[in-house]
Amino acid sequence: MGTLYVIATPIGNLEDITLRAVRTLGEVDALACEDTRRTRVVLERHDVPRPKTIFSYHEHNERQAARRVVELLDSGRAVGLVSNAGYPGVSDPGYRAISSAIEAGHDVIALPGASAVGTALAASGLPAASFTFKGFPPKKPGKRRKFLELDAALPHTLIFYESPQRTAILLADALEVYGDRRAAVCVELTKKFERVTRGWLADLAEEFADAKIKGEVTVVIAGANEKFMRQGAPPQA
Repeated sequence: MGTLYVIATPIGNLEDITLRAVRTLGEVDALACEDTRRTRVVLERHDVPRPKTIFSYHEHNERQAARRVVELLDSGRAVGLVSNAGYPGVSDPGYRAISSAIEAGHDVIALPGASAVGTALAASGLPAASFTFKGFPPKKPGKRRKFLELDAALPHTLIFYESPQRTAILLADALEVYGDRRAAVCVELTKKFERVTRGWLADLAEEFADAKIKGEVTVVIAGANEKFMRQGAPPQA
């Protein structure tokens, strides 16, 4: 039987990779990558030799690429799985390969590493004892509102990924659904122009309404706790 290594890679700064990940990348027989070009940058930065077998594993070929991963595992190979940044399977391709490997009876080992979820939560200044990662909200207004409403009355901190083009929309919708809560907008985490803007949702929605954002965005919003609501205002949903 083979072993699938789920390897977290840097979300920005290339130094944010563990010694274990560097070693494992150099030891696997094959490497499935969301984008082989992006992975080569990481390998070259840390002087890791390319494995004999390296191939693409992305959202458009995930089904067939997952089959290839399992075939390699069936032959007793050690296979590494990486996305462009952070953890495979966490708002990135990877789930199908991981679940297929487990179903086929192979070992699956996840290596700890960089993640925008934990980084944004730590930088936000909001409670971290209980939180929910929501991923990317739906693009359509009706579905996005229903998506937000699911957690409107719950006390845990909420974490979202969003595109730069829709960040202002998310903030405006969150304000309408959740009321005016404490929040943080994290842009380009760990990169040269990293920026974390903290404040009330109303102020953030206004600030980012016409802002031109470049780079990855993670939004952290406080849960339904009066301590983190302006004047104790309840959710408006």
